[in-house]
Amino acid sequence: MNVLVAGGAGYIGSHAVKMLVEAGHRVVVVDNLCRGHREAVHAQAVLYEMSLADTQGLFRVLRDEKIDGVMHFAALAYVGESVAEPLSYYDNNTAGTISLLRAMDEAGVHRLVFSSTCATYGQPERMPIVETTPQVPINPYGWSKWCVERVLRDYGAAQDRFAFVALRYFNVAGCAADGSLGEEHDPETHLIPVLLQTALGRRANVTVFGSDYPTPDGTCIRDYIHVDDLCAAHLVAMEALGPGDARFYNLGIGRGYSVREVLDTARQVTGIDFPVEYGPRRPGDPAILYADAGKIERELGWKARYTDIRSIVETAWNWFRNHPEGYGS
Repeated sequence: MNVLVAGGAGYIGSHAVKMLVEAGHRVVVVDNLCRGHREAVHAQAVLYEMSLADTQGLFRVLRDEKIDGVMHFAALAYVGESVAEPLSYYDNNTAGTISLLRAMDEAGVHRLVFSSTCATYGQPERMPIVETTPQVPINPYGWSKWCVERVLRDYGAAQDRFAFVALRYFNVAGCAADGSLGEEHDPETHLIPVLLQTALGRRANVTVFGSDYPTPDGTCIRDYIHVDDLCAAHLVAMEALGPGDARFYNLGIGRGYSVREVLDTARQVTGIDFPVEYGPRRPGDPAILYADAGKIERELGWKARYTDIRSIVETAWNWFRNHPEGYGS
């Protein structure tokens, strides 16, 4: 299959490209490289440096490369930034996807796997989160992705041949098991990379926000999914799509780990007792969030392989200690 990966130079997208190539697919990447890394794109993939706003450019790529299906990871994804710059998030995440859909429509490409987010659920009252949990986002990032899901529903209802799946997940973590790909953001806000950067001396310390939550150790609990498991779910979903399909799945390991558990694991894996500070809670941080991924297991047979937080941290440490400066190492 000829697959276009939007955002294929980013953290998740680059891992998906690698997995697609290794599965025998021909891969074309579209990425504006504003937050992705050219070095992360697989050598066998074709890269077009292009914005999702370039509808006609996307159309030409889809047509000329004879694309069969699209995986869409291209998004801005900082919650705080989305609050400060909401127009950028609706422009890139929502309007950008509409531009992509217009290009797909014109090129006759009718299969899309959309990388959504559990941020569309907001602050659910019950755990675990299932696909029928009410979606009430609490920030522009979550709303920008929710809007895309709404667009996909409506476009799919109007186009019999169009098929899509939206995959919702929380904390993606870890790096390629063979150490060839990793995680590099600027700024870095994800917990595990922050811990490992502190262990490497690239940060003075780690700040844990809140130690008085109603959880066993007082810190927030989150669902961590390994990036390879996440990408495997995207491949399974793409292959399962049939004409007219409209699918929504949660991805996760079915349980959560607390910030303190992840912190302790990072110290064990690195063997470094790096400094930690405890600060006040961040506004809007729920105590516990984790997903029920039973639906995709029942329907598509996907299940996370990495369910132990130590194994997830170990794959990340394998990359970070060999790439202390990220892709510039």
